[in-house]
Amino acid sequence: MEYEPVIGLEVHAQLNTSTKIFCSCSTEFGAPPNTHICPVCTGQPGVLPVLNKKVVEYAIKMGLATHCTIARVSRFARKNYFYPDLPKGYQISQYELPLAEHGFVEILVDGDTKRIGLTRIHMEEDAGKLVHPGSFTDTPYSLVDYNRSGVPLIEIVSEPDMRSPREAGAYLRTLRAILRYLEISDGNMEEGSFRCDANISVRPRGSEKFGTRTELKNMNSFRNVEKALEYEIERQIAVLESGETVVQETRLWDAAAGVTRTMRGKEEADDYRYFPDPDLLPLVVEESWVEDVRKSLPELPSEKRDRLVSQYGIPLYDAEVITAEKAVADYFEACVAVCDAPKQASNWVMVEVLRELKESKREITDFPVTARHLGEMILMIEKGTISGKIAKTVFAEMVATGDPPEKIVREKNLIQVTDQEAIEAVIDEVLSENPEQVDRYRGGKTKLLGFFVGQVMKKTKGKANPQMVNKILKEKLDK
Repeated sequence: MEYEPVIGLEVHAQLNTSTKIFCSCSTEFGAPPNTHICPVCTGQPGVLPVLNKKVVEYAIKMGLATHCTIARVSRFARKNYFYPDLPKGYQISQYELPLAEHGFVEILVDGDTKRIGLTRIHMEEDAGKLVHPGSFTDTPYSLVDYNRSGVPLIEIVSEPDMRSPREAGAYLRTLRAILRYLEISDGNMEEGSFRCDANISVRPRGSEKFGTRTELKNMNSFRNVEKALEYEIERQIAVLESGETVVQETRLWDAAAGVTRTMRGKEEADDYRYFPDPDLLPLVVEESWVEDVRKSLPELPSEKRDRLVSQYGIPLYDAEVITAEKAVADYFEACVAVCDAPKQASNWVMVEVLRELKESKREITDFPVTARHLGEMILMIEKGTISGKIAKTVFAEMVATGDPPEKIVREKNLIQVTDQEAIEAVIDEVLSENPEQVDRYRGGKTKLLGFFVGQVMKKTKGKANPQMVNKILKEKLDK
């Protein structure tokens, strides 16, 4: 029997406000444990929460950017459960009246666009963080850091519309890009500011009925999400084919072992005993505020991607890669403004620039090669001043020094040789040194042309114009 997976994702994104959602404590990441806390975020008796207006604004932005309906009235609720890092014994969230509902996100997979529905986007506070240092006097123990307690979150709940791990990965990357374009979250999975839980089930292909789902947690990268889903799909299919029943439960992804493991039985909404928070009034959002936020929205990733394709004529794949980060897209456009060679610019950005950024683990805003300098170097290639091969050397030097390409080319004498007589002299030398290869070429082994080109480029240290070398070689060898 063929099976198909049914996947829905719950994403928690920390909002990059300077203070927490219900108090004035700092949200700065990396501070010493329990230094950004107060009676409100540590749940002391008698304190009252006060809603941070900026959190609501950011949540409205995300709702509008994902085509949601913004509720004019929404309500905060208490989600009750016990965990050591939850100081109040409950989490302030939203339940029956969320801020935003019924939106969608469009993802691109293998050149095809698919719409993923959003059930809701709601605001809530984050919990603290447990630290497990090991043993103390042979007794296992844990420590709790409440700095994160009360940091504002939005939870983005999708419909079960994804049918493969790749679609889930594309959805997460799209959501993260939107958050970063809106500048409301840094989307850093390693620091926990962008977290994902996955609901996954399998069913016979063509069936309308959903299978029994499991929830996956502890996935701290896009690739781990995809790997965990791949494993869980195979595990559930194996369970069904053995005649057993899939159990509804929460499972943890063990990245080291590459398997999911049972954590606990899956809670339902009733288990949390939701009820309206008596300390917070219903949230009323005026239409005028929503419209003001709508006017402030930037050009979003999908809009920018489509514009780059139409305006610059680059392939859809190139535009998808470039627009994954707003700063990279801005860099590309600034580069094209200098060189007026969009495809060449997209090639350099996608391959060389992104590779350097990944290897050096830095943002493009800290990259030593400015968009202007890259554009100037591409212009030098277009004009024939340097060859594409020499450009790799120039680019590496630009990365190392931050110097403009013209200075590097001048100081290192890298200007391309375009003098026909000089190139002919080198070619004659190469042909006279390789008579056997010349005879084999003229005997029908025309693929040897590449050998001769390589020898000429070697003698000119890569500075000979490749097009001229190919043309002159063919003329001389075909006589």
